[in-house]
Amino acid sequence: MSKKYVMGNGAIALGALSAGVNLVSGYPGTPSSEIIETVSKYPHEGTYLEWSVNEKAAMEVAAAAAYSGARAMVTMKQVGLNVASDPLMSLAYVGVKGGMVAVSADDPGPISSQTEQDTRRFAEFARIPVFDPSSPEEAFDMVQEAFLCSETYKTPVILRPTTRVDHAYASIDAPDSFTAREYEGFVKDSKKWVIFPRLSYQNHAMIEKRNVGIGEAFSNSRFNTVSGSSAKAVVATGVSFAYASEFLKDHPDVRLIKVGTPYPTPERFLLGALDGVDEVLCFEELSPYIEETLLKLVGKHHLALNVRGKLSGDVPHSGENDTDSAKRIISRFLGLDNAEDSVDLSNAPQPPMRPPVLCAGCPHRASFYAVKRAMKGKKAYFCGDIGCYTLGNAMPLDMVDTCLCMGAGITMAQGFNHMDSDAVAFSFTGDSTFFASGITGVVNAVYNAADMIVCVLDNSTTAMTGHQPHPGTGRNMMATPVEKISIEKILLAVGVTKVITVDPLDLDASVAAVKECAELKGVKAIIFKSPCVAITKPDKKLRVDSDQCIGCLRCIKEIGCPALSVSDGKAVIDENLCTGCGLCAKLCPVKAIGGGSHE
Repeated sequence: MSKKYVMGNGAIALGALSAGVNLVSGYPGTPSSEIIETVSKYPHEGTYLEWSVNEKAAMEVAAAAAYSGARAMVTMKQVGLNVASDPLMSLAYVGVKGGMVAVSADDPGPISSQTEQDTRRFAEFARIPVFDPSSPEEAFDMVQEAFLCSETYKTPVILRPTTRVDHAYASIDAPDSFTAREYEGFVKDSKKWVIFPRLSYQNHAMIEKRNVGIGEAFSNSRFNTVSGSSAKAVVATGVSFAYASEFLKDHPDVRLIKVGTPYPTPERFLLGALDGVDEVLCFEELSPYIEETLLKLVGKHHLALNVRGKLSGDVPHSGENDTDSAKRIISRFLGLDNAEDSVDLSNAPQPPMRPPVLCAGCPHRASFYAVKRAMKGKKAYFCGDIGCYTLGNAMPLDMVDTCLCMGAGITMAQGFNHMDSDAVAFSFTGDSTFFASGITGVVNAVYNAADMIVCVLDNSTTAMTGHQPHPGTGRNMMATPVEKISIEKILLAVGVTKVITVDPLDLDASVAAVKECAELKGVKAIIFKSPCVAITKPDKKLRVDSDQCIGCLRCIKEIGCPALSVSDGKAVIDENLCTGCGLCAKLCPVKAIGGGSHE
């Protein structure tokens, strides 16, 4: 054993390795991505790793491993759990043999997600246990406990870290070497592993009975604790417990109850922890899950207990908790006056606004601009998707009209086309997203005779989540060289009428490709192929000849590159940001910009 300083996701990875995990699959999504990447960095002989094409595939790969008696972990973020929900719901009924842990990282804020989902709700909906870590250290312990729980009760188990746990750092006592667990292998038994309605009915009844037993076992869990003895209590879960603990360390008499295993309800523990309490504050992210649990207990056991939290207006329903909100909310609940401890920030300057933008030299900017120029004066719909290119919605590009969920851009463009055939319908999807959830949308478009243009923004990586490989990159997580899967061949195979591959930094060719496809009927596709600037370093920089520049600022107003700014009424280029892509040079009417690699 030795101490290892790791982030929360690293702690989860080390916990899984310490548990002898045999297979880890997943799909990258902030804040969960580093779990699989950390496993890959440590010796993991006997442990198979993969970035799956999406969360559903990852869940099903892990399920087969668990059917074989192996220990399997599958990782994703909270919106990815939606994609994996179909197999997970059935797995709850079928059960597993080896331990199976599904890590669903929630994102209060949200910081990098389109929703503020609470995975505890999903666990209750699926009727499977959930562990809710409050720190990286606890996440390390919980993932090992989750494997044991899964094997004891023959059920998948959810681990629900949140962003501040995933990305916090801590010292973990972990083994110096890891040994994958031995397992029996798959034993055929169609009465157990093939889901039929009658089996589902029987297993549902078994699950409801079993969950009562799990809740009873959770009442003895070391992850559920109580301290203090006051008649007022604070109940906290996850990282909110850490915030509450930080404030209440100066008020040790206040009863602080931690619920680390929120479902199935550790009823006996909660009743004991609340004995002698007449008022309780539930401090949690994101939904009032524990608050509603306590309200049910109050009704069931006729407790004289006033439950406060989100439903009473004491705790916000949305956004993150933090140490400041813990101090403010808990002080108000306890009737404490902390005015003397507060700092007057009324005269403090506001921090500068830093809206997210496409990187300087990002090829997606050139792709969007080419479509915008080609469609000037024409009615068009631009359906975006999940990825860096969502930032194409920002001015001055203004090229993303919709963004719903991963893969929806392609199918939503079809909906617009069927409702307004006079407009040109475009979808924008990245190469990783195309493999994850775009292919079925293209099949749907061809099958249902849509008239649209599919734009695949191929930058040869999964850029937004940390440059993970995907089926088009030619490598996987087992360091095995694999054949690159051709997006062009897939598109042609499913019946797309025209596929053009073009370098988006070649503006004239890109505009021509868009115009050509716009004149054709049916489903057309343009693959804008140029590598992400974060993985290909430029060898040249652009510069502005200030004597030649006329100050029209067209280069700034039309593409919004962060490397461009204004000085003394003329455009200037920050050489620390410039990648030499040459797009701005192509826009300059007096050729005042030069020196790049695409002059």
